[in-house]
This record gives sequence, structure tokens and C-alpha cells, in this order.
Amino acid sequence: MDMYGALFSGNAVLSQQAAMQIFGVAGEGGPLIVIMDPDGACRPSDSHRFAELNISESYLAELRSRIDDGQEPIVTEHGDCCIVGAQLSTDRTNFGYVMVALPQYSPEAALGNIELIEMLLNQFNVIATLIEKNNRFIEVHNKVISGYMN
Repeated sequence: MDMYGALFSGNAVLSQQAAMQIFGVAGEGGPLIVIMDPDGACRPSDSHRFAELNISESYLAELRSRIDDGQEPIVTEHGDCCIVGAQLSTDRTNFGYVMVALPQYSPEAALGNIELIEMLLNQFNVIATLIEKNNRFIEVHNKVISGYMN
């Protein structure tokens, strides 16, 4: 049995790790960021601000479906807020999705800054790649250590 692989795999665990790192970089007062695991479980950077947006589960499922269909990044409007979303993944692992809510932004304004927004989304994927590599390193390290102890 590979107990170390089980510790560091699983999309929910990986998306939680990604959320912790990404939210730490975004800081308070920054854009509202929502990380969703592949099953749609949401982890917003600010629960209160996310609740104020009043985004339904069905709307989030529709956004995930559009991303899965290759419409990436998606740029859409919800009330007076622009939402930009993309897949959060590496070459090996699907962490889920990342959504950035931009209050008081129109989709047109977001599209005017799409290069900057895409760079931000790409940085989130870099963070995911580093988490994945770190987890693989820890997994191999633990296997080696446990081999020496047996």
C-alpha cells in the first residue's frame, strides 16, 4: 500500500493547498478569488464578499462547464461584477478551477486588460505546479526514509 501517495494526492487536498498559497499572495482587499475543486466545492478568499455576490451553485456549474468545453479564460458578468475563470491545473494534475471576481468591472473592461488577467491566471497555475512538485518530493523523501527504517 502506498500510504504516502494517499497523503499528498486527491484533488480536494491539492485544491486546498493551492487555495492557501494563492490566497496568501492575493492579500486582503485584493481581488476576490475562488478556488473550486473538480467536484465544484468552493473555497473563496473572502467568504463574506463571496456571499454578497449571491452566486448560485447552478451558475458556478455553468461556468465550470464552459471552461471544460475549452472556453478559457471565460469572462462574464454577474450583477455589477465581472468574473474571469479558468482551469487550475498542471501537466499531471487537475486542481479544479480558479475564478477571479472583479467588482465594478464590466466584461469589456476586463477584456481590455485580458493580458494582465491571463498573466495572473498563469501565475496561479505556476503555484499549482510548485505545490505538485513539492508534494512529489515529500512523497519520495518519505518513501526513502521509511525504506531506511525497515
